[in-house]
Amino acid sequence: MEVELVEHLGWIICAALLVVVVLQRVRVPSIVAYIVAGLLLGPVLGVIEVAPIHEDGHEPVDLIAEFGIALLLFVVGLELSLDKIKDVGKVAVVAGIGQVVFTAAGGFAISLLLGFGTMDAVFLAVALTFSSTVVVVKLLDQKGDLDSLYGRIAVGIFLVQDMVVIAALTLLAGLAASEDDPEFWTMVGDIGFAFVGTAILLVVALVAARSILPRPFEWAAKRPDTLFIWSLGWCFLFVFASESMDLSLEIGAFLAGLSLAQLPYNDDLRRRVHPLMNFFIAIFFVTLGLRMELEEAMGFMPQSIVLALFVLIGNPLIFMFIISRSGYDEETSFSTSVTVAQISEFSFIFGMMGVTAGVIQGEILSVISLVGLVTIAVSSYMILYTGPLYGIVKKTGILKIFGAEGREKPEAPAGMNDHVIIVGMNTLGRALVNRLCARGEAVLAIDTDTSKLEGLPCKTMLGNAVYKSVLDAANIGQAKILISTLHIDDTNRLLAYRGKKEGVVTAIHAFDESVVEALKELEVERLIEPRRDGVEREWRSLSEMLQQGEGDA
Repeated sequence: MEVELVEHLGWIICAALLVVVVLQRVRVPSIVAYIVAGLLLGPVLGVIEVAPIHEDGHEPVDLIAEFGIALLLFVVGLELSLDKIKDVGKVAVVAGIGQVVFTAAGGFAISLLLGFGTMDAVFLAVALTFSSTVVVVKLLDQKGDLDSLYGRIAVGIFLVQDMVVIAALTLLAGLAASEDDPEFWTMVGDIGFAFVGTAILLVVALVAARSILPRPFEWAAKRPDTLFIWSLGWCFLFVFASESMDLSLEIGAFLAGLSLAQLPYNDDLRRRVHPLMNFFIAIFFVTLGLRMELEEAMGFMPQSIVLALFVLIGNPLIFMFIISRSGYDEETSFSTSVTVAQISEFSFIFGMMGVTAGVIQGEILSVISLVGLVTIAVSSYMILYTGPLYGIVKKTGILKIFGAEGREKPEAPAGMNDHVIIVGMNTLGRALVNRLCARGEAVLAIDTDTSKLEGLPCKTMLGNAVYKSVLDAANIGQAKILISTLHIDDTNRLLAYRGKKEGVVTAIHAFDESVVEALKELEVERLIEPRRDGVEREWRSLSEMLQQGEGDA
């Protein structure tokens, strides 16, 4: 099995890489590319043969997929910080619950009309109800709209949806527990036990986030590798607790991520976990493609297209109606509604659990997968081009029926622009921050130690500047100047390179004569040498650079 595990993993990684490289040229979302890679490896070419998902077994693919699911759900939870959505909590709850009710009812009715049985229709309706946190957050972050008004509303809606789907997974876990003894009262008892277990885990997660985790994780945040390992340990601790209560590992992993999302270090933690998450996202969705029963799915192609159209058109219309009734302007309502026009990673997991428990047949999972392929692909383009799409739809006049036309659009929160980024809050870094702020400059201070960021009179960011995602979050492309006061040669060289690549003026701390030549080769505009020149002279030099930059602008 060990040899087979390595072989299967190698095929999965290579296929995912090749298909993503090819399909991203036409901006096909990576998740769709991964499912296509799985289809090629399994049903199409037969490179990897796996048993149908409803058959018991311990194949290497199963083990790989289990890790993928746990990490995927952990990161979904990490995205859901309550602080980021507290100003849109009311509309998120109303829209989230309203959409769940209307979409579930509509999906159930359409599934019955398409000829599916009652239990199959229930599973299809639930699968159609939830939208993909991973896909939408990734695309909004790519557009830089994650902190926009409609981005915050969307994230709030996903939090509500995800809590509802946790309840659905809990119900399914209770049903699976009573599979051997289907007596009514036994089933009721198992379902009740499952909900009690989930409630206990939720309470533990929220109490820990408030009272237990802040202090040890504050210490761990000063040591980036420790923070990463501790977070994974917390994830698998909840997974083990969930398994011990006969719940699904998805519930434990999601709640672990949700608890860590409430800590002030969640942004830095999420950036560190993302590479690992991207790897296991690929593994999970490739194995999903491997498991698809393609021939049976093709027999349900017309029904799958109808259900996909309901998600792509019906979901946004439901949201547009609810959000516009909450007093938001037409463009905000439209932009938010577009984000929910796909089914979720939870939909696939929910379908897999249903097949594993023997409640539905494998072809229903294949239908869900087909609907996912279509809706994720199409909605990704809709999200990336929301602005032009809004202009086209507005010209048709159809949006007038929602009554949001003419409402004033709220001003977007001011982002960092024409600002000074200072990396490293040592004595020199803090002195520069204080002087620049006193001068009236917009400053962003970055450090890996939370204690060094405390008390600064500017915006701060916890993170390691060697990660490109940290500099992207700092909006380096719009910065006036990038300053590093670090005593770390490799990091300083990397910052000098990225500053040059972004066309941003850089000032790097030449803390030792041995690093001067290397920094000059990187064409650093200003070398900070306070030991030789003195702090006052360096301050005057940086001030002149800033004044010259303002004059050029």
